[in-house]
Amino acid sequence: MPDSARRGYVVLFITTWAFTVCFAAWMMFGVIGIPLREEMQLSSTEFGLLTATPVLTGSIFRLPLGIWTDRFGGRIIMFLLLVVCAVPLWLASYATALWQFLLLGLALGLVGASFSVGTPYVARFFPAERRGFAMGFFGAGTVGAALNMFIAPVLMNGFGWQAVPRFYAVVLLITAVVFWFLAAPDPGAGKSTASFRSQLAVIRDRRVWKYCQYYSIVFGGFTALSIWMPQYYVREYGFAVGTAALLAACFSLPGGALRAVGGAMADRFGAHNVTWWVLWAAWFALFLLSYPHTDFAIRTVDGSRNFTIALSPWLFTPLLFVVGVAFAFGMASTFKYIGNDFPENMGAVSGLVGMVGGLGGFLLPIMFGGLLDWLGFNSSCFMLLYGIVSVSLMLNYLTEVRRTPVMGHDSRNLVMPPAKREAAQ
Repeated sequence: MPDSARRGYVVLFITTWAFTVCFAAWMMFGVIGIPLREEMQLSSTEFGLLTATPVLTGSIFRLPLGIWTDRFGGRIIMFLLLVVCAVPLWLASYATALWQFLLLGLALGLVGASFSVGTPYVARFFPAERRGFAMGFFGAGTVGAALNMFIAPVLMNGFGWQAVPRFYAVVLLITAVVFWFLAAPDPGAGKSTASFRSQLAVIRDRRVWKYCQYYSIVFGGFTALSIWMPQYYVREYGFAVGTAALLAACFSLPGGALRAVGGAMADRFGAHNVTWWVLWAAWFALFLLSYPHTDFAIRTVDGSRNFTIALSPWLFTPLLFVVGVAFAFGMASTFKYIGNDFPENMGAVSGLVGMVGGLGGFLLPIMFGGLLDWLGFNSSCFMLLYGIVSVSLMLNYLTEVRRTPVMGHDSRNLVMPPAKREAAQ
């Protein structure tokens, strides 16, 4: 293996690990928020706000950090991010009131912006035909959400919830040191001479906003469900926190680990084909998950008969697994679109798309909580996601599928992404 290729894989592995640690810390409130909810007597809406607050900061800062990565390089930005975010994580262990958790959540939420730093950084070490795999592999760091499901309950049971933020703070500092010595200088650092305003000009491209919409559901939905599912299992099925977290990991683990597979599939079959079919898979699974626990009676000639329609946890969890896999593939295919269409502005575009996706992850838990307080049944969160996926499917159809020729053209065009098809014509 050439030295340049070996260096690229070392950068890919250590950056993915850094992102995994960051994502685990970012999802921390999804587990420790369960005892905090009881301790502070929070409503469902307040619980959604508590768990979603770190996602807000991580989302907003994705765009500027993506631009700074193009300008200063991913190595230095990622290192500083790991060091700085360890401070509010440690301080969170001393918080006692909701407003304190919200303020510290805003500060520690910066770790979520590590995605827009690592994505262009690792992509620049690989040729164009391998960037889908590289970005998908790095994106698999979202498996940190599942890692949090295993680590946080163990620490909580043994040492109290305060041990969780302290543990993550120490791990972030250790990771920062290891990252600095193993990561290579960014080959794209300083090569972007465009001004901040000119880099933001890309937002006028309608394709960017279409990719933002896709990412708001595949990543925003993944993030929101990762922090919402532990308490869902507790409230819907009555499981203990540890068991609920392990079952919730059935969603977040494949959602992270299979993202690299989604990137490889997008390299082979095209970003459009992968996005189209995974949205349909998510739509079908969410339709089933949306049905609330229902008891009803039917009058018969002999009196009445009572029936119950409900998903057992052993049927609910496989369906949730399908949604996790679909979102993982969708996250990878969305960034394959970006790598194909905006190779010179990946930092800015990935930052913007990541920011909108992260904002989805911030708003959705609050909306989940609001719907739960209003309607009173847990599956309302899946009803909301079902509607958003339906919008994504209509958008994909109107902008891409409807333009696909059916008769009178080369059959090869049927499987080509629109960008390549137009270039071929």
